[in-house]
Amino acid sequence: MKDKGILRRLLLGLGLDCADGIARVTRGPNYRLYGGSEETHEEMHEKAIKLNEKLRERKKTLDTVSREEFMDIAERIELFRKKES
Repeated sequence: MKDKGILRRLLLGLGLDCADGIARVTRGPNYRLYGGSEETHEEMHEKAIKLNEKLRERKKTLDTVSREEFMDIAERIELFRKKES
């Protein structure tokens, strides 16, 4: 039987637009971010922080939030939208 304490949900961010060869990695509560240009990585980081803030406001974690609540939060923080340049 697997130890349930080891398994948990994480937001995974993958940036695929890196042209400078720098391997960017950021780890935080509930998220892991890999790659991307400096701008893309920063944007992913800002959204991950906003997600955690909204979860805290609701007294939830990624392990306890429902799919509907997650999608509501994602929409509010524009998780799936790229910033306009």
